[in-house]
Amino acid sequence: MTHVEDELRSQPECWTRAASEAAGYRDVLPVPGERVAIVGCGTSYFMAQAIAALREGAGQGETDAFAASEFPYGRPYDRVLALTRSGTTTEVLELLGQLKGRTRTTAITADPHTPVMTAADEIVVLDFADERSVVQTRFATTAVTLLRAHLGRHTDTAVADARTALAAELPQQLVACTQFTFLGRGWTVGLANEAGLKMREASLSWTEAYPAMEYRHGPISITTHGTATWMFGEAPEGLAQQVRATGGLWIEGGLDPLAELVRAQRLAVAVAAHRDLDPDRPRHLTRSVILAP
Repeated sequence: MTHVEDELRSQPECWTRAASEAAGYRDVLPVPGERVAIVGCGTSYFMAQAIAALREGAGQGETDAFAASEFPYGRPYDRVLALTRSGTTTEVLELLGQLKGRTRTTAITADPHTPVMTAADEIVVLDFADERSVVQTRFATTAVTLLRAHLGRHTDTAVADARTALAAELPQQLVACTQFTFLGRGWTVGLANEAGLKMREASLSWTEAYPAMEYRHGPISITTHGTATWMFGEAPEGLAQQVRATGGLWIEGGLDPLAELVRAQRLAVAVAAHRDLDPDRPRHLTRSVILAP
């Protein structure tokens, strides 16, 4: 079993622990009414998109998401929340350094022995969700679970659905597809983006991701036999029928959307095995992007 496969299978336990510990971080996580920006790189950026939509949708305040390198320094925020598994990502550390003394910052990380511990004003350490793999799985979803619980949006159903996602067989025809499109709405757009990234990283797959209503505005033109379209959350009316009419494979996301991401992670590993690739050694990637001065 690869590191990434072993780690993704531990997610139900990680989510349960994160949810149980969320109340202990109440004072360092965004509070209702704050204007918040959530930042990250790669997977963490896509998780930031999901969390921002969840928080704003919960009525807790205006919340934006940015890649750390694209943060708009001219905008005023009450707090910036940074996601960084490694605690060493250059763009995140540079951003936190720029904000020091100007804007309150909180970082969620997996490693308590890294520069982010002093770069941010406040820290949440999810060391039990740290990973050996380059490809992120459990840290990302555990951070989302922590914040879902903090927002009062986590339920035990998510954990039960994650166990279902790990136990159920993947459709064989899905593994053999040559192109994958992931769709979301609201907070699940970030999850769809992350599913696409997992497929690219682990299995070198041709993948795309869109807000579901945008799929009719051009992207559906590439859908045909041998392609798959996977919906995270409730699909727009009529879209499933339109995709099936192209000859493409439609995958209905019937589980909690975060559990659907677990299924997509499993698919990435399965496609890698089908193509005789090692998902623990993704091409041109390292566990953290550290840029030389």
